Amino acid sequence: MNRFAYNLLFTLILPLIVLRLLWRALKAPAYARRWAERFGLVRLLPQQQAQRGQWLWVHAVSVGETLAAAPLIRKLRAEHPQIPLVVTTMTPTGSERVRDLFGSDVCHVYAPYDHPWSVQAFLARFQPRLLVIMETELWPNIIHCTKQRGGQVIVANARLSEKSARGYEKFPALGKPMLRQIDCIAAQARNDAERFVRLGVTAQQLQITGSIKFEIELPEDLAPRQRELQQLIGRNRPVLIAASTREGEEEKVLQAFRQCLSQVPELLLLLVPRHPERFKTVAKLCADQGLSVVRRSDGLEAGPLTKVFLGDSMGEMLTFFSVADIAFVGGSLVNTGCHNVLEPAAMGLPVFVGPSQFNFQTICEQLEEAGALQTCADASALAAAVIAACQDPALRQRMGQAGRTLVAQNRGALQRTFDLVLQHYGNVP
Repeated sequence: MNRFAYNLLFTLILPLIVLRLLWRALKAPAYARRWAERFGLVRLLPQQQAQRGQWLWVHAVSVGETLAAAPLIRKLRAEHPQIPLVVTTMTPTGSERVRDLFGSDVCHVYAPYDHPWSVQAFLARFQPRLLVIMETELWPNIIHCTKQRGGQVIVANARLSEKSARGYEKFPALGKPMLRQIDCIAAQARNDAERFVRLGVTAQQLQITGSIKFEIELPEDLAPRQRELQQLIGRNRPVLIAASTREGEEEKVLQAFRQCLSQVPELLLLLVPRHPERFKTVAKLCADQGLSVVRRSDGLEAGPLTKVFLGDSMGEMLTFFSVADIAFVGGSLVNTGCHNVLEPAAMGLPVFVGPSQFNFQTICEQLEEAGALQTCADASALAAAVIAACQDPALRQRMGQAGRTLVAQNRGALQRTFDLVLQHYGNVP
């Protein structure tokens, strides 16, 4: 498949994409809003229109990529506030996170669909000087049209799993020309870089910078937030956090948790689903299994009989980690590739994950080699690991300290990536 065939196929399935938006809007009403932006029809203020040709465009898909981009965006705003930044996401949760983090400091809109008409409409409004794609959200038309209009393209914090590499290898007529148009790929690790080389990326295009995700900044108000949450969940019982769990995964987590209760009856599960539209469903799932639930949004204290504290709020993940003793990171007991394992490691928690890790493969391997993380094949293995950690404070201490040390040793990716961004942006206005 080449780009012509890709565009033809995209045109044919566009009605299905709209129907999918409508279907998703049934569960998450935010998907029904701001459709014009998805087709590149962005309304800019006069002062924003005057910055056409100067924009630095940062594209982050959803919450994870937004959090990875956050240190870079903050550094750009602090050191070069005159550079106009437009930050795009694909999901409402990502959009909400951008607005929570940056407010009016950046221009935020949804990314255009990768159809030539939508992309050209978007580029006509901004004409970005530089596009920074976070991680590996590669779209042929976005890259091609940006280059066609004279912009530079960087992939920052780039990762490429073996599964994704095999996917690109199936469509070389589409993938190779797209990859050749990228000016710089700042890879997280050597194995990511080697996979890009296998796909035809040249050594001149590649830099190994490390992962920006190691640059974790704890919020200044974490301590008072921690005290407030600690008051709600209590202080005299161990807390297992199951963070960013996905559909079909909560059942496995609850199965493991019930096994844990047979050995550690005082254990409290702090359950934080990945998507807010599923909060109510997960609360009902816990109640249907006979587990007493208190929801964060209710502002009520967890009593001695409470088994599950449901983290049904946004933007509090670090606060949730701060009151936990042991962390399970979701997206890993179902095949969605795992979520951010570095946040609990940076907080000094022993980290447990399932076998699906392709989104954080290299980082999981580093943490596991350091003794900070353990992979659990299934719910029963997770239960055994949690029980062992609950019963062995020295084990928790060793794993937690190993995580903190590894995070500290890998700092520096932010400055290296920042330097590449400025290099490719050119003369700062």
